[in-house]
Amino acid sequence: MSPPDDEMAVRPRQATIDDLPSIERLNAAAYAIYGDRMNRLPAPVVHDYAPEVEAGMAWLIGERGQPCESGEPPAGVIVLIPDGDSLLIENIALAPAAQGRGLGRRLMEFAERQAAGLGFSLLTLYTNEVMVENIAIYTRLGYHETARRLVDGYQRVYMEKRLYPAS
Repeated sequence: MSPPDDEMAVRPRQATIDDLPSIERLNAAAYAIYGDRMNRLPAPVVHDYAPEVEAGMAWLIGERGQPCESGEPPAGVIVLIPDGDSLLIENIALAPAAQGRGLGRRLMEFAERQAAGLGFSLLTLYTNEVMVENIAIYTRLGYHETARRLVDGYQRVYMEKRLYPAS
């Protein structure tokens, strides 16, 4: 028998400004595999997440999906930004040791719960076209491609998922 959904749900905590160095290290480690596919560092590695953290839009989880204690290296980060009529998943990253264990899927479920709680029926995201593994994951999770554009030198793939109210 599998545990109830609420027992499997991740319980992230909002990041604080003190977490910025940990978020930077986590992004660098998570995106390192793309170094040989790109002619520059991935956008999340060079982005300053201070504004998002200060606005309460960045969330951290620990190794088992529980809230990441202050000072503990996070296993995952997700940044969610209200954007018009949707909630944008601006970044989702997992430490290499935490990948392949379902934490990413559970963070994406957290994003769905956040979107619904904020009254959004649409989740959007973008990734780089060389991150084909991520595109495949997002497709399996119900996202579909809406556009491809060059933005700030990055070949981005835009995707979205329509959320339907529970019946």
